[in-house]
Amino acid sequence: MGVPAFYRWLAEKYPMVVVDVIEEEAVVIDGIKIPVDTSKPNPNNLEFDNLYMCFSGLVYIMQPSPTTFDEVFQCMFDYIDRLFVMVRPRKLLYMAIDGVAPRAKMNQQRSRRFRAAKDAADAAAEEELLREEFEREGRKLPPKVESQTCDSNVITPGTQFMGVLSIALQYYIHLRLNNDPGWKSTKVILSDANVPGEGEHKIMSYIRLQRNLPGFDPNTRHCLYGLDADLIMLALATHEIHFSILREVVFTPGQQGKCFLCGQMGHLAADCEGKAKRKAGEFDEKGDADVVAKKPYQFLNIWTLREYLEYEMRIPNLPFEMDLECIVDDFIFMCFFVGNDFLPHMPTLEIREGAINLLMAVYKKELRSLGGYLTDGSQPNISRVEHFIQAVGSYEDKIFQKRARMHQVSRQAERIKRDKAQSKSKRGDDAEPQVKPESLVPVTRFQGSRLASGPSHSPYQQKGSESRARKAACSSSGASVGAAIVEAENSLETEICENKEELKTKLKEVLREKSDAFNSENPEEDKVKLGEPGWKERYYEEKFSAQTAEELDCIRKDVVLRYTEGLCWVMRYYYEGVCSWQWFYPYHYAPFASDLKDLDQLNISFELGSPFKPFNQLLGVFPAASSHALPEHYRRLMTDPNSPLIDFYPSDFEVDMNGKRFAWQGIAKLPFIDEARLLAEVARLEHTLTEEEVRRNSIMFDMLFVSLSHPLSPYIFSLNDRCKQLTDKERAEIKEQLDSRARFAMLSFH
Repeated sequence: MGVPAFYRWLAEKYPMVVVDVIEEEAVVIDGIKIPVDTSKPNPNNLEFDNLYMCFSGLVYIMQPSPTTFDEVFQCMFDYIDRLFVMVRPRKLLYMAIDGVAPRAKMNQQRSRRFRAAKDAADAAAEEELLREEFEREGRKLPPKVESQTCDSNVITPGTQFMGVLSIALQYYIHLRLNNDPGWKSTKVILSDANVPGEGEHKIMSYIRLQRNLPGFDPNTRHCLYGLDADLIMLALATHEIHFSILREVVFTPGQQGKCFLCGQMGHLAADCEGKAKRKAGEFDEKGDADVVAKKPYQFLNIWTLREYLEYEMRIPNLPFEMDLECIVDDFIFMCFFVGNDFLPHMPTLEIREGAINLLMAVYKKELRSLGGYLTDGSQPNISRVEHFIQAVGSYEDKIFQKRARMHQVSRQAERIKRDKAQSKSKRGDDAEPQVKPESLVPVTRFQGSRLASGPSHSPYQQKGSESRARKAACSSSGASVGAAIVEAENSLETEICENKEELKTKLKEVLREKSDAFNSENPEEDKVKLGEPGWKERYYEEKFSAQTAEELDCIRKDVVLRYTEGLCWVMRYYYEGVCSWQWFYPYHYAPFASDLKDLDQLNISFELGSPFKPFNQLLGVFPAASSHALPEHYRRLMTDPNSPLIDFYPSDFEVDMNGKRFAWQGIAKLPFIDEARLLAEVARLEHTLTEEEVRRNSIMFDMLFVSLSHPLSPYIFSLNDRCKQLTDKERAEIKEQLDSRARFAMLSFH
């Protein structure tokens, strides 16, 4: 997920950071596909040493959507092949799949998975209604196909899907190392879902480890593929110069005139009609629903971004020495205030309203008086942070007043649009015509493999099977009845495909309209009224249920403490790794910028703890609708009305729109998991697991793959020969010292 809208903001403000990827295509000769030779120089005139692939969200973006695991894996293999061709790493390919996450992340995962289940149920209900409507109109549709991938929640560590995915990737790696010349000199690391940690953070831990070992080449060229915008922050945090982010093109730089609500050109947010965004390839079908245009790719070059930041942050007459690395660290820290995966964003700051520009302007204005930088490596300077954020808080009243005006204008525009539509309907502009053209009157109706006369359910349907069947019947004069039937059957298949596509389009429109709060007949009342006198008190009363002035002050202080802890936790997570597996922010809402005061009086410390086991995380993030992905005895904890944990799995929950327009922007108010209760109940069930389930529920290590010709190969064989008689636990403790000849190939190996 990352920082919302950050990539868009970055590419608009610093357009030279983005470079289009030159992609070499495979050649087809006499119907035979000749793959690209990745051992040849990169056509982008840039050679990379290491390619890191973060698999977070990779399954979600596959088009067309696969329906079986085999299709998922084949799509994934094709996708990896394409990325490999673009980058052509010469030393390392690191594939990272999300493992068990820290508790701070699990709360966000819980919210997303509960909402995914709720949205899937709503979509299924709406689709059923649309199918009934099409049936009443006599319009045929293909039957619903059961899909192995219908529950996207299975893309979570511990599920059977993730176990099979690891095996499939191991097979794929073996295949490429043995057959692709571009892979032979490359070592491959697979960090699957049984290795704890988020994919991108496992990658960063690996990079930090290599940097700290003797023999590391500071000119190593890194390329990181992933969809999350916070990968840019993580790449900056490595302080590696030669670093690029590879990702799909999501928009064209230079489109500053886009509406920030729907992302389309030609109108401002105040005039937004809430139309669905058009995605690349969405309407590119040319007679084949399975043909989807390839999305182009871009490199986002971190070295160019560093140059921009150095230029942007030039501040004359500083009382201390200007340090670009410190500026980079402070920029990363400032961006935490606009939201991340671990803390809700402050009500004060919205990227789409220019929040990052405001933060940077305040930073440049206040840096002299701060007496130093906001951060020292992974440690925020709390007193300077307070000075800085209080300066940001001085703009709160103006921000809220401007936001209120914008929302009012947007709602008025939406109301005018609805009124126009209603008046048009009353005038009869959309009324059914009294005289029907002859071409709309049905003659025949096709049923199964027969032609039948008679009226249809929808006699004025232009695209119905009647008109197609009639054409087929008329064209068959003098021809055999069999030929007419074949032509009619082909016509019907075409109609069914058209109906299917129309159903999908209508379903998208209906779901989007239902999620649009501006279309609601009973809009959620804004009880906080940010910007009007008393807004801060009302905020804590409504969002935190504070009843008295004393209670409000007590809650505010705890919120500030936990939020400041969160800022420190995230900073250390980005620069050092997990400092506490158990810590999480225990509220659904953030404090105001002006509330962050007296920070130097706070006592902030963390205990490392240990990660959840995969099944424990599944219990912590899954709704009951996804219980099928857990072992049988674990499911009962989620579905049995008498379960001691049943309160963790509400069948319905409140979504607070919190001033937002679309439902997906709202806040899912789910109960937080009580870790002690959950672990106590799970401990009673672990003995029921099968051998395969025990394996899925265990903590494992990264896997290293090399070809026989690789310099590391002899060391691996030697180590394996000496450890054959050891148990898996004993083997995990063995470390192999590499000599200088192999050190360049793998700086850390055990």
